[in-house]
Formats: sequence, structure tokens, C-alpha cells
Amino acid sequence: MARRKWCVSRIDKKKASELSAACGIDPFASLLLVSRGITEKEQAEEFFSENVSFCDPFSIKDMDKAVERINLAIEKNEKIAVYGDYDADGVTASSLLYLFLEMLGADVVCYIPDRESEGYGLNVKAAETLAADGVKLIVTVDNGISAIKEAKRIKELGMELVITDHHKVGSVLPETVAVVDPHREDDECEFEDWAGVGVAFKLICALSDGESEEILENFADLIAVGTIADIVPLTGENRAIVKKGVQKINAGENIGIKALRQVSGSADRVLSANGVAFSVVPRINAIGRIERADKAFELLISQNEERANEIAHEVDLANAKRQELEQQITLEAQKQLEENPQMIFDRVLVFDGEGWHGGVIGIVAARFVDKFLKPCIVITGDGENAKGSGRSIEGFSLYDAINSVNDLLTHFGGHPLAAGFGIASKDIPQFRKRINEYAKTVQMPFATVQLDCRLKPQFISAELLPLIESLEPFGAGNPQPLFGLFDMTITSVQPLKGGKHIRLNLTKENANITALKFSTPFDSFPYHRGDRVDLAVRLEKNEYMGQTKVSIYIKDIRMSGTDDEKYLRSVRLYEKIRRKETVRPEHAALAKVDRAFVASVYRFLKNEGGFCGDSDILCYRLGDDGSSACKVLMSIDILCELGILKKEDGKILLFNTDKKVNLQDSRLMAYLEEISR
Repeated sequence: MARRKWCVSRIDKKKASELSAACGIDPFASLLLVSRGITEKEQAEEFFSENVSFCDPFSIKDMDKAVERINLAIEKNEKIAVYGDYDADGVTASSLLYLFLEMLGADVVCYIPDRESEGYGLNVKAAETLAADGVKLIVTVDNGISAIKEAKRIKELGMELVITDHHKVGSVLPETVAVVDPHREDDECEFEDWAGVGVAFKLICALSDGESEEILENFADLIAVGTIADIVPLTGENRAIVKKGVQKINAGENIGIKALRQVSGSADRVLSANGVAFSVVPRINAIGRIERADKAFELLISQNEERANEIAHEVDLANAKRQELEQQITLEAQKQLEENPQMIFDRVLVFDGEGWHGGVIGIVAARFVDKFLKPCIVITGDGENAKGSGRSIEGFSLYDAINSVNDLLTHFGGHPLAAGFGIASKDIPQFRKRINEYAKTVQMPFATVQLDCRLKPQFISAELLPLIESLEPFGAGNPQPLFGLFDMTITSVQPLKGGKHIRLNLTKENANITALKFSTPFDSFPYHRGDRVDLAVRLEKNEYMGQTKVSIYIKDIRMSGTDDEKYLRSVRLYEKIRRKETVRPEHAALAKVDRAFVASVYRFLKNEGGFCGDSDILCYRLGDDGSSACKVLMSIDILCELGILKKEDGKILLFNTDKKVNLQDSRLMAYLEEISR
């Protein structure tokens, strides 16, 4: 049932032409700029400029207080603790502030809590440990904004606290010397979309009298890794940070990052921001998920290549272990769906298991969001207590959804697209029920594929590559361009690497192209030779034997002629009826099937020997544009109920084909009859 809605950016070609002339840039590049909202000369010049104007760090609320207290600690030789977080943003922020304070001659230590035993953010036990160690000032990075009781305890222990954070601010601020968070309601800074490491960057800029460029010369690689990892918009200051940082990463200036590139197999090629996201970031995150993040911190501040290489190999092993645990939990969660198929109709999917590794449940949730295209939460229990991590789709705030049931939680925090929380194990069923009740009160958006523009296959050439690359770095807020190739005819499908990936040959109007689709098993690919399809593709450089060619990578595919809006609304109706929610009789009539319709679906499946693929493809094969998806899905469910078909691993299989059945024996068919009266 999973299908994204395709959206093609509306491009004002006249604006694009004017922008091209005004800025002296290629017309194709100007089309891409206009597709992402850059329509004026000044915007384009700022986008391409190497000289970004950084905002005054002291324009951030409480920055002056934070700087005054830290400088006082340095003057009095008080011990300062940098208190960080165990993910890549938190570890890079910790490394950044630690290295800078050390450069200033501060007596500084770093504390990063253990994900499993301590959890996210400040905790009282850690504060007591730091007090016993003689710490007088704690400076948080990437956490602290919700640490109300912890701030109180820190004060009781005779220490002072400076918070630097970038997470959503609650109704009450912790009692501290300073709370530096650009999301404070009383903050008037012109830019607010930094990652945690970005806020730490502004702090050290303030400590060095606002010398942003000088700080970037020394630390842009660290700041870039954390910024990329936290998926904040790569616009404004973030774009400048990542652009400079990727250059430093490729130059190999940070010994720890260089060692990570070596173990990831990316040391021999020039990395883009996306390359950093797929090679460096997961490994830093992995060590914090599987072991203590202290090793990643030691790696990033290391000045010894031999020790850095040693830690990098440990980090790489942790990443492999993370992948293994992730796969194990995914299989166990999928088994829950098999045992309770009704669960798939929930608006928000909530999986829970006992003893699942808490460090990887967020990744599993993200995988399920990609698969089912709806918000997903994964909860792991440990006796009486449990903790959850969730991911969402654009347009549905998971933070607001979880906040709606905060009376069930011991703590929670996060963003609209990602959030975590603690909960008593006994309250999980109530949590699942109530968060789905909340989701019923808001408009659930469709997951989308956003295309920059339509592209004719005959125009694809290596000449486009530098024009696309000119928009780098890519990430949130400035995604890698995605192009639509419409009404292409498949001429062949070939398996690659043991059938795990496929190569498609396609044609249109005498233009022939070859495109690759990864992680798509050949034996379950539902499209055939001769099918007319639409492709959402990325164009990337392929250098071999001194030649540069274009590689075409398929990110999504659908049958040409499918009406996404009709199909998705029909599927929503199907899910609503399967949840047994009230629907209007006229809507229920759209789901009602008769014997002839069910028989037509069955005959097709019997002739095909079953079916593998999403229901939009099945609708197309049945001669429908997607508007009858609800009826098709209902027919399959009726035949499964009567023991003629069965669903297994995403496939529809024939079962008891010689069995004689009476459709009137179907409870589902009777229910459809009842609600459509």
C-alpha cells in the first residue's frame, strides 16, 4: 500500500530566464534555483557566495551571560565540565567546545552520558559525580533545555550551569546562569536553525570576540559533521559551515575524521556532504548507540594517528554490531505485524519489545517510516520501565503527538520529525491507543516525492553534472536535485550483485538510457518489459579510466498514468474502513464490492500465479487508474478471509485454489454491505 505522492515543483520559466541573465549562470542551474524558491538576484548571489555574513553571536539571548561566566571560570582556574550528548551532533559539539576551552588554557573535562544506563541529557547522578570531581561550572552542548530538576540539584551542589541547546523550549526554563537556545521565545537572533554543534560554534565565536571565519578555519570539519548529522536545513550559516567543513574533511586535517574515512572505505575519493552523511556520521552515532560515546570523543580530539586508527576500527566494529541489532529488531517487529495484521491500519505504528537495544530503536523506527510511509514509534521494555524512539513524515509533528500523551510519560523531548521518551511498561497499550486517537484529530499528510523538474532523457549528459554540483552542499533545506523522467518504456530488467540490485534499460522517443535501482531484489521487482513507467532519478558523476559519465539512480518508480491523489485517497478510505471508523454511506459505497468485481481480481491473480508489488501496480494491471484501490484491497482481504489467498512477506499467494466458497460467508463483505446502506 506504500506509495508516495509525486509533486513536481512549479517553475516560473520567465523568472528562471531572468535570473540566468542577471547572474550570468547557466539556464539549467537557474531552473534548479527557482525550483527551490531562489528567484531573485540577491538570493542567488548569497547562495553562491563564499563570503557569508555570520550573525553576531551576542544577538542570541543570554550569550553575554554565558561568555562572562566561562571567562570568569578560566580566570579563576575553576574546573569546567563540557556536558554533551552521545550522538554525532552532541559528540562533535563536545569535542569542539573542549578543544577550544583547552586552547584558552581552561581546566576542562568532558562528560558524555551513557545512552543505556543514563539516557539523554543532564542527570542528577552525573552532576553529583562532577561535583565530587571538583567541577565548578557545567556547560552543556546539544542538551539541557528541559533539565529543570537537574539544574536545581546542580545549584544545591554548589556548581553553576550554562546551557547551550537547540531543542524546542518548554514553558519553563531551567534556573541557570544562562540559557543559550535560539528557539527561546524571547530570542531575537535572525538565524535559529543551528544544530547543537552550531550553537556551540556561536558560543566559541562569542568567546573569541566574534571571529567566525577564524573559528571555521580551525574547526569547520567538526562543525560540519554535527550539522550534517542533525539534518538541520543547509541554508544560511549552515550552508557556509558545511561547505567549508567538507573542504577540510577532504583535506584530511582532523586525524580522527581521517581515520573514520579510512575504515569506511571512503578515504580514496572526494566526499560530498552526502558522502559524509553515509560514511562518517553513522559510525560516530554507532559507538554511542552500542558502547559509550567517549571513544568517539577521544577519536575526534586525537592528535595521535596510531591511536586514532585503533579507535576508528573499534568504532567500525560497533557500526557492524549496530547493523546486526537493527536487523534483528526489525525482524521481531515485523513478526508483530504478522501476528496482528490489523495493526498495519493504525495511523501511528507503535512496536514494542522486551530487551531490544535502546541504541538502535530510533533507526528501526526510521526504517519503518520509509517502508510504511506513516509515523512509527519503537519501544523497548526493561521490566517495569521502557523507553521509546519515534520518527515521522513531513507535516505530522511527532513532538506534538507525544506531547498530547505526556501524562503517561516519565520524560520526553525531540523535534517534529523525531522524538524520544520514557514510559512505564504497563502504560504502553494506553500510549498506543491515545497517540492514535490524537492522530485522528489532525490531517495526516501524504508522504511525498518532490521533483525539481521534468527532464527529457535525450538531454541527460555529463555537461549537467557541474551545474548540479554547483548547488552543493546538499542536505535538509537544499536537497540533491531529483528529476522526473515520465512515460518511459522498460526494454529490459537485469539483476546485479546476486539479484540484490537491478539495472533497467528504458526508452522514449528514440532516446535510450540505463538506470540503476539499488536494494531491489530482481525476483520481486513488479515491473515488466514493455511497462510504461515514470522515474524519479538522481544524476551522479561516474569517473572511470579518465572518462566522466552520468550514472542514473532510480529513487522511486510508478506506472505511467497512475493518479496519485485518487489512489492515495482510496487507500485512506480502505484503512479507515478496516479500522471500523464511521464513514459516510456515500464513501462506503466506494468500497463496496460485488461478486463480479471480486471474481475479476481473483482471475487476474490466478492467471499471474499470485502477485508481488504495491497495490497501485495491481490496480494498473487490472485496468484502473488507482481510484478503485479500496475495492481491490477489500477484494483481496475477502479472499484471504475465505482462505483462497494469503499475504506473506509483501506477496499475495494463491491458497486452496480448488476450494469452493460462498462470498456471502465473508464477514467483511457483510460489513461493507451494512455501512453502505
